[in-house]
Amino acid sequence: MAVSLKEVGILFCVVFICYWNSLYCGFVFDDVSAILDNKDLHPSTPIKKLFQNDFWGTPMSEERSHKSYRPLTVLTFRLNYLFSELNAVSYHFLNTLLHAVVCVIFLKVCKLFLDGRSSLIAALLFAVHPIHTEAVTGVVGRAELLSSIFLLAAFLSYTKSKGPDNSIVWIPIAVAVVLVAVATLCKEQGITVVGICCVYEVFIAQGYTLPLLWDIIREIMVGKGSIPYSMLQTLLKLIVLMFSTLLLVVVRVQVIQSQLPVFTRFDNPAAVSSTPARQLTFNYLLPVNAWLLLNPSELCCDWTMGTIPLVESILDVRNLATLVFFGLLGYLVMFSIRYSGDSSKTVLMSLCLIILPFIPASNLFFPVGFVVAERVLYVPSMGFCMLVAHGWKKLSSRSKLRKLSWIFLALVLFTHATKTFNRNWDWESEYTLFMSALKVNKNNAKLWNNVGHALENGKNYGKALRFFKQATQVQPDDIGAHMNVGRTYKNLNKSKEAEDSYLVAKSLMPQVIPGKKYAARVAPNHLNVYINLANLIRTNESRLEEADQLYRQAISMRPDFKQAYISRGELLLKMNKPLEAKEAYMKALELDGMNADLWYNLAIVYIELKDPNEALRNFNQALELNHKHKLALFNSALLMQESGNVRLRPEAKKRLLSYIEEEPHDANGYFNLGMLAMDEKNDFESETWMKKAIQLQSGFRSALFNLALLYSQTGRELEALPVLDELLRYYPDHTKGLILKGDILMNQKKDIKGAKKCFEKILEMDPNNVQGKHNLCVVYFEERDLLKAERCLVETLALAPHEEYIQRHLNIVRSKIMSLNAAGQPVLPTTSTSTISEEHRKENDNVEKKKTPSEKLNEEKDIPKTSTPTKRKNKGQAKSKNQQKKDRDKETKKSTKEIKDIENKRVAALKRLEEIERILGGE
Repeated sequence: MAVSLKEVGILFCVVFICYWNSLYCGFVFDDVSAILDNKDLHPSTPIKKLFQNDFWGTPMSEERSHKSYRPLTVLTFRLNYLFSELNAVSYHFLNTLLHAVVCVIFLKVCKLFLDGRSSLIAALLFAVHPIHTEAVTGVVGRAELLSSIFLLAAFLSYTKSKGPDNSIVWIPIAVAVVLVAVATLCKEQGITVVGICCVYEVFIAQGYTLPLLWDIIREIMVGKGSIPYSMLQTLLKLIVLMFSTLLLVVVRVQVIQSQLPVFTRFDNPAAVSSTPARQLTFNYLLPVNAWLLLNPSELCCDWTMGTIPLVESILDVRNLATLVFFGLLGYLVMFSIRYSGDSSKTVLMSLCLIILPFIPASNLFFPVGFVVAERVLYVPSMGFCMLVAHGWKKLSSRSKLRKLSWIFLALVLFTHATKTFNRNWDWESEYTLFMSALKVNKNNAKLWNNVGHALENGKNYGKALRFFKQATQVQPDDIGAHMNVGRTYKNLNKSKEAEDSYLVAKSLMPQVIPGKKYAARVAPNHLNVYINLANLIRTNESRLEEADQLYRQAISMRPDFKQAYISRGELLLKMNKPLEAKEAYMKALELDGMNADLWYNLAIVYIELKDPNEALRNFNQALELNHKHKLALFNSALLMQESGNVRLRPEAKKRLLSYIEEEPHDANGYFNLGMLAMDEKNDFESETWMKKAIQLQSGFRSALFNLALLYSQTGRELEALPVLDELLRYYPDHTKGLILKGDILMNQKKDIKGAKKCFEKILEMDPNNVQGKHNLCVVYFEERDLLKAERCLVETLALAPHEEYIQRHLNIVRSKIMSLNAAGQPVLPTTSTSTISEEHRKENDNVEKKKTPSEKLNEEKDIPKTSTPTKRKNKGQAKSKNQQKKDRDKETKKSTKEIKDIENKRVAALKRLEEIERILGGE
């Protein structure tokens, strides 16, 4: 029976009425790992990676992978990302739309076994059932939605495989097999539709019942009959289905490399329990799931850890619920397979939809990473809704119960729709979600931890600490909870308490058993306790070796623990061991060669090793993997600048422009663009970038000085003065700024007193500053005090006895004094001396402006270059932007090349000094 447009409209309207508020929800819980942290969504990631990684973006080959292989679901996330990147609205809208589509297809399936009215009621019950909020409002629930669409489509296709005279129509079977494969690539439970098709073929399409099958088998066994032709055809179809299923299973096993995922007792306590607790608990979970379908009043996003206590004894009263459940289930199964008729067929298909899709999540055949999960009840709820609709049909057919059945139906639809709508608001944020879960279950330490995480993300560390501590009380052996306490203490700057908490977590780690894989006995993320503890204690310079020992211990436990290599590489750089750091990063790259951050860190190591070419190559590799890698853009551009290679300047500029696009409020990007323009002699552009840097960061030392220097070198000395005043307001002890200001005051403003104050202030801060001392001697000469100038030059020469120009200046001054004494004149300059002084001042202006500021130019320009940060990530591996800026403003040791450049400039300056000497000597 076809589905009418009216029915489609009704279902779509009901679904959007129930779920429109989900559009206001964000990414919460598992969405963070599957969406926000999943690089497979990014266009830069090759499509083939979707088929090599698990649902969470972890390579299937890695032991830490959850082995959940759902590439087609991830592909839809990627399409969302292309459309709206990380705007949650589009993700939630598509989930709601897919749920409406599932409702329509489910209605079509119901019409195979129910009348039109009952089918619509079953579809409406399914549309509004509150158990679906996790699958629909939780973005990761899309795996259930997509798998359900193809599962139902595969079943509908298979129902068309029976032709006239019971012949086989192969095209629907082939289509069904393809759809089963697609459903399985959306979520693993899609393969269970094969079992539903088998049951349908035997008991619905062929009309067999259990007694009839028994009679046929008995006659064949005693030799009184042969296998009927219709049964042979049925067997052939079943063989094709089973072979296809076996092929899918083999491929799936190959994908996970014959390894089951690693789960701990915290994820699923019953899975690691002994007999009979394991069997009793797993069987008790079946009526728990059935009760959630029947009465979805108390829903919880996480049922792990201590949510459902273990059933450890056959005397536990909860075993009665298990017995009642299996008794009722057995009765329905026997009723459906013993009797022919529409009612038994409807019950049988309802039971198939309930039982078979639930088997992978039942823990009965292999353990899973949860105790109860509401979203895995998405498909089983179809059978439940079909069963309820069938029961309602039976009740409403009785005249005495007709009105009551309608009232009951309306009440259920209304209450379920209201519950669903209100439940959606719980998924608005992680805090609201986990707080709603704590109202239902206070015995789950994971929920207390997750509320703490939500508060921690909001920087509310004090309140988060209370929730983390409560988690340790609910589950004292929860390693993660103690780690959370330690991390929060660290955020509160309580290092001693943080270390104590980490040590408690470390003491709870299982001991290594020789010959047994450690990873199989503990969650990989628990090994982060060694990383966190090492990151904490390495802030103490005396405990660096102890921190290194912790990193090595983590690596010995898990040789593929990438984060341990990254953190250790960072530490080794701090310990001045760049070669060992290089080895650590190379090992990490073997584990994750597509990680742009690792290539960036390796580039930093090569900078420490004084190998700029190899450093640049690694920066380029990082940018190939992530063309928007901000630190790689910035630092590679600086490396190109300081290389002195003119051909690299256009690329350096391009990268800096890309950097400021990513970081438009970082003044360092604009400053270095200004320095690059200064190298290119583009004064106007340089001035523009410098002003932009100063506008973004008031008191930007390097930008202020170089802007003033730019003005002084382009004949705009008076414009440099207010810039220097601002520089000295923020940095009163800026020696080079004082020297430049003194030069301008003396040579442009003719303010000898002002210049004298600048040079005297330099000597107050550093009495041994040769440049300031020498310039003060020039001031004395300008003041016509030759005797004081002589004493000053004697003192300066004592500070720098190897500076020949100071000795020559001293000889010139003494010669001048002697000539004046010989002429019987006072040791004061005459008018002609004043003229000579003017010439001295003019030439000395060139010396002071060109020599010292040129050295300062190199000093200031290299500030952000030579102190390059090693990028760290999350727990101890990501350097903050503020720290990065501080590092850029540190004055560090010059490289050999840079020192030679400065010396060349000094030689040029000394040549200009000789011109002054010739003028003075000639006089």
